[in-house]
Amino acid sequence: MILLFNLYPGCFMYITEFETCVKSGLRGHLVGIGGVSMSPLAEVLHNMGVPITGSDMNDSEAVRHLQSLGIDVQVGHRADNIGGASFIIRTAAAREDNVEIAAARKAGIPVFERAEAWGYIMRRYKNAVCVSGTHGKTTTTSMATHILMAAGADPTVMIGGTLPKLNSGYHVGEGDVIVLESCEYFNSFHSFFPTIAVVLNVDADHLDFFKDLEDVKASFRKFASLVPEDGFIVCNGDDDNTMDALRPLGRELFTFGFGEDVRVRALNVVQNGGSEFDVYFDGRFTCHIALHIPGLHNIMNALAATATALTLNIPADAITEGLSDFHGAGRRFEYKGSINGAAVYDDYAHHPHELRALLDAVESLDYKRIILAFQPHTYTRTQALFDDFITELRRADLVYLAEIFAAREKNTIGISSKDLAEKIPGAVFCPSFKEIEEQIRFISQEGDIILTVGAGDIYKIGEKLAAYG
Repeated sequence: MILLFNLYPGCFMYITEFETCVKSGLRGHLVGIGGVSMSPLAEVLHNMGVPITGSDMNDSEAVRHLQSLGIDVQVGHRADNIGGASFIIRTAAAREDNVEIAAARKAGIPVFERAEAWGYIMRRYKNAVCVSGTHGKTTTTSMATHILMAAGADPTVMIGGTLPKLNSGYHVGEGDVIVLESCEYFNSFHSFFPTIAVVLNVDADHLDFFKDLEDVKASFRKFASLVPEDGFIVCNGDDDNTMDALRPLGRELFTFGFGEDVRVRALNVVQNGGSEFDVYFDGRFTCHIALHIPGLHNIMNALAATATALTLNIPADAITEGLSDFHGAGRRFEYKGSINGAAVYDDYAHHPHELRALLDAVESLDYKRIILAFQPHTYTRTQALFDDFITELRRADLVYLAEIFAAREKNTIGISSKDLAEKIPGAVFCPSFKEIEEQIRFISQEGDIILTVGAGDIYKIGEKLAAYG
């Protein structure tokens, strides 16, 4: 809820119900505090002096870090965890049947989404950069962070992954810019207050929430509409779905891509294990970029970060320096080591289009065989995009399939990774990680690339393999 107060003629202040709770000085409780966007939120609120407690289903490094800061974090969800709390902040995965949420409802304690809390925080900044898109958010947010830090802007950052430069997924800076990865799931980004909305692409995903692609487009359209008239909508001018979503707004769009009609364009592209290209802004040469990560999709991510920097009047040399210093984000084509002379990489790809981009990039490199260990993420996504997954997975030379990572779901559909394996020639379904690890360890050889892929915990296989060296 947003309340509008008239301070004097012509001057208004927006005060959210969440802001009222935070400023009350009373304690808040975070349900799912160990999550990738919840744990930094907890630390930012703690640093602001907001008294908080939290709970999470699992013990983790993030939970232990928060506990080391003096935050009371309980492992496991129990109704008595919320005792003494005056408001609740929950992760999107904590549904109404969560025991702590149910207890809060019964006690009349207000429950807020994590996005509402981030929305409150970002309103404290002059420039709020919200990076959205079905694919590429973490990498683009990380690239933008590198550019801003190269420019000395000292941004506050929230990334849905780990950025080696920060050794974390977030940073609380002293500058006037906040950069946040902004997710469309459950329309979370509708609670934000962007001055710059970045839309990387729009695709059919999260179909356990959205009805169809048109519903996804409508969500992104609403998000972009939140940008004030003096702000910027930075978007992929080459992506038809993105343009379909945003054209009805009737707003000027700050486009990027490879096409002739975009404002920020890549020309003279050379792919050589990484990528080099020239950036032209409104037809004029701006800078030359050298990326150390492969793939056309990463050039697009770099163009998005560059376009965002240009709206903030960041100098061209800082753009060049920031992107040159970028070597990838955690779980985004992350090198883990080697085994039997084979290189081991991990990637977060969990949608067929992300798999396509990953495999396109890998196929441009000089490897003899692609060995792919894939863990599908959520039952609904696997079912909705089943045929597309098969198309992309068939491209690898050897495919090992782990069981579907449930995440927030229960398997009411009756689907399994075994169903995928049956449609992919030579694919092997393995009920346990140990079985995948042993098979890959046995067959891998010099000249291979081993990819552990998915948004779950498949990365553990790559770490085990690399440990053998």
